[in-house]
Amino acid sequence: MERYFEIKSKENPRYRSLAALHDRKVARTQGKVFIEGLRLCEDALKSGLIPETVILRSGEEALIDRWTKSFPCVGSADIVVLSEPLFNKLSSTMNPQGMALVVSTPDHSGAFPYEEGKSRYIVLEHLQDPGNMGTVIRMADAFDYTAVLFTEDSVDPYNEKVLRASMGSCFHIPLISYSDSQAIFDELKSHKIPSIGAHLKGNDLRETSFPKSSALWIGNEANGLSELTSSCCDILIKIPMPGKAESLNAASAASILGYLLAFSPDN
Repeated sequence: MERYFEIKSKENPRYRSLAALHDRKVARTQGKVFIEGLRLCEDALKSGLIPETVILRSGEEALIDRWTKSFPCVGSADIVVLSEPLFNKLSSTMNPQGMALVVSTPDHSGAFPYEEGKSRYIVLEHLQDPGNMGTVIRMADAFDYTAVLFTEDSVDPYNEKVLRASMGSCFHIPLISYSDSQAIFDELKSHKIPSIGAHLKGNDLRETSFPKSSALWIGNEANGLSELTSSCCDILIKIPMPGKAESLNAASAASILGYLLAFSPDN
């Protein structure tokens, strides 16, 4: 195989460049995403992402034949085979499965995904926790939201912890970054999409009717939505909590509200 590379030293330049991709600042600069684990890799391939590099632990080479039959694009990728110690050192998981991919960051810079009267969005403002981000993306995928929009100061959606928390959903739904909240409002208003903000001072969701097409805003874990965003939302809603907890985390709140908006009787 012409593009086959067997690496036996951690000082190998190719190995060092692969290891550097764990730093999302480096990976983002290069326009790449490091994906690890059988399910995530296959979800990425099924979603049409074309691998630049396939990384295998020694002994897993048979996977190439299987992938090439199912995903012909694998045939054009570089194949890097690592000894078990080197793969384990490269891996960011506790029990490495022995396979990883490097792909170009998905490009969602084209036309804003929109279908009149049917489009629904999740909007994340300054969200910082990778687990929350991944869970919200998974929820949006499960309930067939049109896209996840987020401010660029949120956690990177292709952070490896986000990828794992999303369980592959990050490859199924558009993830679109905006410079700030105002840029998102401008986009939504241009399509006449109302904004619904999750807010502790909002209306009881049980007494609220929801439009068919809308954007649900979820704020920062510690501070919630900014004052400016709260004032710009068309509707503010809250989840009634008869228990003693003062609040829910961002992912839990988003999942409850996301489900209700997706299956509201008015939709």
